[in-house]
Amino acid sequence: MPILKTPLARFENLSEYSFQANYCDVSDDESKLLMHYLDEGKKDCPVILMLHGEPTWSYLYRNMVDYAVENGFRVIVPDMVGFGKSDKFDNKAPYTYANFNNWLTIFIHKLDLENINLICQDWGGLIGLRVLAAESQLFKNLVAANTFLPTGEEPVSEAFKKWQLFSQTVEVFPVSQVVQRGCKRELSTAECTAYDAPFPDESYKWGVRQFPLLVPTSSDNPESSNNKHAWTVLRSLSIPVLTVFGDSDPITKGADKVIQRNMKGSKGQSHVVLENVAHFIQEDASQQLIQHSVAFFLANS
Repeated sequence: MPILKTPLARFENLSEYSFQANYCDVSDDESKLLMHYLDEGKKDCPVILMLHGEPTWSYLYRNMVDYAVENGFRVIVPDMVGFGKSDKFDNKAPYTYANFNNWLTIFIHKLDLENINLICQDWGGLIGLRVLAAESQLFKNLVAANTFLPTGEEPVSEAFKKWQLFSQTVEVFPVSQVVQRGCKRELSTAECTAYDAPFPDESYKWGVRQFPLLVPTSSDNPESSNNKHAWTVLRSLSIPVLTVFGDSDPITKGADKVIQRNMKGSKGQSHVVLENVAHFIQEDASQQLIQHSVAFFLANS
């Protein structure tokens, strides 16, 4: 199946993003499928794995990496397949929920990651929580930030239905504008350029367009039962859990309470709701998010 690679020239001189590029082959056959990732800090330090969602990439975490490294962590930030500097398909078929889970699982095993401190936001949680449930022995702590794991039994808001329709019908998918709509603060021109960089034209955006359709919004969704099973596992785990949510995110509002009720390790933790923070918490409150996360990880090391 044809693979698209964003020209590296599009990533030159990006604002606040001067990290070294690393690549991991996550194919499970004879083909080659490369995931790009950041790998900062000393290799023998405890690992923080930061997972992005829709329609972002590792650039989203650019202002959090250094603080974590300075506090003694090795920071791994992958770009999901179809996003950032990672390989992209020229059609929508490979972009399934199951494949995203599989690619991340292969990535974690190829890098021999263990005792993982996980930070996940948006689809970073839909994928990350599934992998956590399946590979719980590899994880040490969890910070859930503006994310959720739907089973298809929850009511679907009109806003989300409109988002799904928009993602499929808009002629040119406006990546940076979508990110801006999920922020309280105004992104700079340079930041918008960085969010648009992975996608030279619409042929590179099949992953971006597919993510909204993959969310289980009914119990007959193919992944609904898998997410229900994941919740059964997550309820049984004792892994420490911290929720850090924004108060102005209509997409994940209330999901922090669901996580707190259902995961034993969330009991007694200092959960946070940040004021005047929208969906992309990494843009509106990057330092608050990483400071709360690092303090939590150190306290549960």
